[in-house]
Amino acid sequence: MFQQKKANILSVYFTAGYPQLNDTVRVMQALEKEGVEMLEIGVPFSDPMADGPVIQASGTQALHNGMSVKTLFSQLEDVRARVSIPLVLMGYLNPILQFGFEEYCRRAASCGIDGLIIPDLPFAEYLENYKPIADHHGLHMIMLITPETSEERIRLIDEHTSGFIYMVSSASVTGARKSFGEQNLAYFRRVNAMGLKNARLIGFGISNRETFEAACGEAAGAIIGSRFISLLESEPSVEAAAKKLREAIR
Repeated sequence: MFQQKKANILSVYFTAGYPQLNDTVRVMQALEKEGVEMLEIGVPFSDPMADGPVIQASGTQALHNGMSVKTLFSQLEDVRARVSIPLVLMGYLNPILQFGFEEYCRRAASCGIDGLIIPDLPFAEYLENYKPIADHHGLHMIMLITPETSEERIRLIDEHTSGFIYMVSSASVTGARKSFGEQNLAYFRRVNAMGLKNARLIGFGISNRETFEAACGEAAGAIIGSRFISLLESEPSVEAAAKKLREAIR
């Protein structure tokens, strides 16, 4: 995808099993229909340290609905017959380790998942213990960087990962914002000037056309999460939420 499209890529995060347990694939189909280029499937967890209140609440509801790693993989078994865009699983390390990392990768690959995001996986541990397993199953491991990440660490991540680099817009939890300040934009420009081999997507705070275009000006595209989760709550249907998101961004 990144070879075919260099700019204005829209990726959307949603929580699996929300609003209803069996809405997962329906949400994916609705977003693809509205022109979203990539999907980040959130695996709900009881202690999501990087997530703001909107995504936390959706995760809590999904867990109450009965969502689990095992249930998610059963929902995704034949997803490639219905969804064709790139798919990334975003989940925290604890439930993945309880399920078994090797088995998690095996099941993800068998469902047609393209990559994994594990925000609380330390980079050194990834290199030593997890990269060989992910590589064996053909899964891209996507790492996050923030405004505080050193140039040396960014270059290490660029060298040892593939797929794309997830640029966290600011050192905070997820959540919609109306615009980016000069500090955010300076960070975007600084990383853009590094000439990294991996494409970059910017996330955390993308909620409208202004923030989407600001992110796309210095990266390949942007990731939206909280805004879409809010629309799932307020709109009458999954399809209406996906349509409203497209109208707000493009």
